[in-house]
Amino acid sequence: MSDDKDETQQMTGEDHRRGFSRQTVAAIAETAFRQCDVFAKDLEAFARHAKRSTVNSEDVKLIARRSTALSIHIQRKTEELNQEKKSTGKRKSRDTEEESKE
Repeated sequence: MSDDKDETQQMTGEDHRRGFSRQTVAAIAETAFRQCDVFAKDLEAFARHAKRSTVNSEDVKLIARRSTALSIHIQRKTEELNQEKKSTGKRKSRDTEEESKE
């Protein structure tokens, strides 16, 4: 039942038989572009403040802190990536051990 609700919430204007003028689409696109620009500048500033030249996941978490759902999603993805790195690291170290025994 919850899947139906999720699908309904994700419908587009076309699904609801609503039209959008070109001006509306352009305004939404411009707003999204400007927000992405702000995010990029903030991410660079966070990294620079931490005396790094590379943006990392902690910087992204700072950007997402105002959106609870986005923040939770990013935290879960970060944990998944860390788990994958740990399991890949274990495999690599086992392979290295086996090669050194030979």
